Amino acid sequence: MSEQRFGEFVAVRRHGDGDVVAELVLDRPKAMNAVSTEMARSVSAACDALAADSGVRVVVLTSTHERAFCVGADLKERNSFTDAELVRQRPTTRGAYGGVLELPMPTVAAVHGFALGGGFELALACDVIVADETAVVGLPEVSVGVIPGGGGTQLLPRRVGAARAAELIFTARRVEAAEALSLGLVDEVAPAGGDRARALELALTMAANSPVGLRAAKRALRLGHGMDLAAGLEIEDAAWRTVAFSGDRAEGVAAFNEKRKPNWPGE
Repeated sequence: MSEQRFGEFVAVRRHGDGDVVAELVLDRPKAMNAVSTEMARSVSAACDALAADSGVRVVVLTSTHERAFCVGADLKERNSFTDAELVRQRPTTRGAYGGVLELPMPTVAAVHGFALGGGFELALACDVIVADETAVVGLPEVSVGVIPGGGGTQLLPRRVGAARAAELIFTARRVEAAEALSLGLVDEVAPAGGDRARALELALTMAANSPVGLRAAKRALRLGHGMDLAAGLEIEDAAWRTVAFSGDRAEGVAAFNEKRKPNWPGE
């Protein structure tokens, strides 16, 4: 397993034959992965590198801290900012959350312990969230005088509906794993300590499929969400056209007929 560092607080590890799964690791354990300016820059840089890597089929977002995925913004750092400094930092923090959200390949978050505020927003930016039994998630920003600003007000209602998202954001309450699963805040609950292993297992299952197909399917899912059906079907058709004449489609059909595993060209 190879590892590449992006600054002090972020690493990327590669898994699977051909390193097709990339693990984006939040590694600021002394601060429970609180997102500082430096850490935000590193997340953005790692996402830029992953987005440009055609060999990556799936990304898994994980944490090295035993009791937290990410506790959100670094409020100690924020407390030292002037208003002007806070304004200047905003594009940097948006770049981190947007970097995860805009990854072109499927993404899976592996959540344990606290995933609060910006930490939960990083998970919400992923396509699938696997939590373990210790997970506690929530968007408590209004309790400290701000709002979810890493995509939470837009991503949460897309998961759970407008009314449920409003209740969760307005109460600022924390939600434990079992309830989070029942509400759709997470997609699967693994045994305590098992979130990373399960997320990597899921990612490897996804990565066995066509990389061209995976990216096109994600594009159709993302762009079509919220559109009326007719517009959504046009988006789907455009995505279909990008795969219909690809090398992956030719290989997939050939492999099916020859009863063998496909060797995806990825183009």
